[in-house]
Amino acid sequence: MFYSLTGTVVHIDEAMLALECGGVAFACAATANTLRELHTGKRATLYTHLNVREDALELFGFGTTAELACFRQLIGVTGVGPKAALAVLSAFSPEQLGYFVAAGDVKSITRAQGVGKKLAERIALELKDKLQVYGGNAGIKSAGATFEGIALPDNEALAALLALGYQQAETMLALKGLDEALTTQEKIRLALKNLSR
Repeated sequence: MFYSLTGTVVHIDEAMLALECGGVAFACAATANTLRELHTGKRATLYTHLNVREDALELFGFGTTAELACFRQLIGVTGVGPKAALAVLSAFSPEQLGYFVAAGDVKSITRAQGVGKKLAERIALELKDKLQVYGGNAGIKSAGATFEGIALPDNEALAALLALGYQQAETMLALKGLDEALTTQEKIRLALKNLSR
């Protein structure tokens, strides 16, 4: 029904905001990531999803179309409602969630508030072949022989970091974008620096 709203932010709290458009303030539930980017009194554009229930109309607002698309895919997962989807997208960016899903990293997904192991497994299973490009150049449809330029089976830096006990998804994020001309030791050193942030 609504694709986006553009107006002035008149209220922000820990879970929602009010955006005034043409004299009407729309209350929108939003992720922590979106709320962090907004400021009271400033203009903003939110991409929206209207959730229609028997007893309520709920409007959800997102700072990017990637976040909106990821939210819609999450609520399509069995057992994931809008509140759980917001919790997941408050804990991770769509790109991070894409990495976790592609890597089958259920443990990382459970870091989202209120998401237990079973629900995280369902998210990873049902979205494995669905998560696509979110922001930037992260193309994630499924984990194959390469993942963002990192050859999964034979990458020495990846294997070394996994041996140190890091999760596969966070390790791949730490290695992402490193110059392929670097030695394995240099990649490990820089990745460890990224992981410590």
